[in-house]
Amino acid sequence: MRSDVDVTIIKPPFERVTGGRVFRPSRAFLHKLWLKLIVAAVASWISVILSFISLANFLAYVEPLKYPSAALLVSTWLVRVMTWATVLELAWLLPALALMPVYIRSIEYSVKGESGETLPEVYVKKGFITITRNHVPFRTITNISSQAGPFDRFFGIGSVNIETAGFSGTEAKGPEEKMEGIVFYEEVRDYILAELRKFREPYVTTTETTRPTERPSPKGEDLNQELLATLREIRDMLREERRAQN
Repeated sequence: MRSDVDVTIIKPPFERVTGGRVFRPSRAFLHKLWLKLIVAAVASWISVILSFISLANFLAYVEPLKYPSAALLVSTWLVRVMTWATVLELAWLLPALALMPVYIRSIEYSVKGESGETLPEVYVKKGFITITRNHVPFRTITNISSQAGPFDRFFGIGSVNIETAGFSGTEAKGPEEKMEGIVFYEEVRDYILAELRKFREPYVTTTETTRPTERPSPKGEDLNQELLATLREIRDMLREERRAQN
């Protein structure tokens, strides 16, 4: 982002905000992802062991002559299965744990209101191999929501989901953009809502109601000009009908 652009940005209560323009996920977000990876690896390891035990019982049931005892089959192969399952789980878990801090450091968020022809937008940058920079203009945003799951609440963080008119619908499987791992996620959500109400009035969420804004009726010269334009349109239409009849 260029430094010569005047921006209006949120000032969240977070010391790691860089220059008041770009802020990043909390370190608690890294701890959350580490925990989720470990839980996924343990769950996968347990499922492999249970699948092997189920297979041993199935073989003993369908081929009792070849496999007379499921317990004997399990006791013979269980240590080997556990060893290979552990090796396979560690093969993907350790690189994922090592690369996760690099991924977290690559994430940047910015909520800014630009003046002039450039519309206000939400900026999100992610990725360290394939870098994506997404600019979501406020004029395309249809819904803003905050989310905090069990892991998020445990670490005291949350996320802000951003949906747009071109992305929302029955075929969409999630928000177009997601600002994750933020301690002050409710403040970010409220800030975006406030900016949306300034930019497009009235702006309402699904939990709010408002009365439609009525446009004032034209008066004086404006009324005369509007009537004159309407009469001219009617005159032109009548002329075209007469020509068509002749």
